[in-house]
Amino acid sequence: MSQQLAQAHQELRRRISRIRTDLGRRRSNDDVLLTHCLAFCAALTAHHQGEDDGMFSQLLRERPDLAPTVTKLVEDHGLMASILSRVSELADTAARSHGPDLEAIGRELDGLAAIMESHFGYEERTISEALDERTPDTDWPDMVFGFGGARRA
Repeated sequence: MSQQLAQAHQELRRRISRIRTDLGRRRSNDDVLLTHCLAFCAALTAHHQGEDDGMFSQLLRERPDLAPTVTKLVEDHGLMASILSRVSELADTAARSHGPDLEAIGRELDGLAAIMESHFGYEERTISEALDERTPDTDWPDMVFGFGGARRA
């Protein structure tokens, strides 16, 4: 399970990095970039909802001693959700206008990427062992590892 978690985090890192790179290359009216940005927001949201609604609940049933860690991780998810909301608002506004402010989206994504990196590292360090030990594979892995899609092998 910890390997799959690390792979999911790596995929999210790859996606945000690509969007941030593309922001500097694309025309300001490129709807494809905005679509990718919104898709990334949806993927990260699905990943965190899967953790909050499934993985963490299961983990706490098996390892109640991890409650402070899980609380911190859920707080991080709330912080990232507010940034994702702002990115979505900016992307929606950009899609309706013909001169979107990609610089503002880029600033939000830069901050989000920094928080993600810290969060992912902390999460992997603090819960990986517990995931590999005893956490049953119930219905949460699809959301956490596949962002709501097909489960990763």
